[in-house]
Amino acid sequence: MAKNLYPRCAKCPTRICENWGGKADGPPPSLDKAPAFCPMKLMPDIYAEAMAEYEKSGVKDFARLASVQEFQCYERHPDGLKTRIPRIEELIQFSRKCGYKRLGIAHCGGLAYEAGVLTEILENNGFEVVSVQCKTGAVPKERIGIKPDEKIVGPDNWETMCNPIVQAMIINRSKVDLAVMLGLCIGHDTLFIKYCEVPLTVIAVKDRVLGHNPLAALYTSGTYYSRLKNKVD
Repeated sequence: MAKNLYPRCAKCPTRICENWGGKADGPPPSLDKAPAFCPMKLMPDIYAEAMAEYEKSGVKDFARLASVQEFQCYERHPDGLKTRIPRIEELIQFSRKCGYKRLGIAHCGGLAYEAGVLTEILENNGFEVVSVQCKTGAVPKERIGIKPDEKIVGPDNWETMCNPIVQAMIINRSKVDLAVMLGLCIGHDTLFIKYCEVPLTVIAVKDRVLGHNPLAALYTSGTYYSRLKNKVD
């Protein structure tokens, strides 16, 4: 692959893979109008490899159920498609489709209230809910090399480290059918994902400023958060 030629779907001017207007029983889209950085042009072998994965036991049906869930989030009206349900309801519906009984919530200590509400909702819908917060273990931040002046609560105070690895291990050992990540910090969420051994979904991500809605910064990047688009040398 050329040094400056790599997949950049976010900059695609055609989106030929989805917006080409073909019929269900027709041929696939032509790549003639796709940009040179289209992964379908750069890595054609990957697609055959991926489709082979979908044929593995359990994978194809899981993917089918995920697409059915996507379909059920819309309803067709004379004036166009309209959305139907929030993500919390999607979580409930999809878990039922998959036959899940026990769900595991890995949450930030700062979102204990939200984790409690989510647990109540899931339990009221018939699920058994395991939950483990990030500060479990009460391990001081010094254990991972944090200096006194790097502690949020001040240099002279005890501060418990976030422990996403143990969160993942507890979720794994608890034999949950699906792990649900709720508000873990950037980096901590990465470690949780790395060590989690069960199917995983995300119900919310951490954004301390924007009410855990990081996309708000993108939507206002032309106004209040225009500084985000400043080019860095």
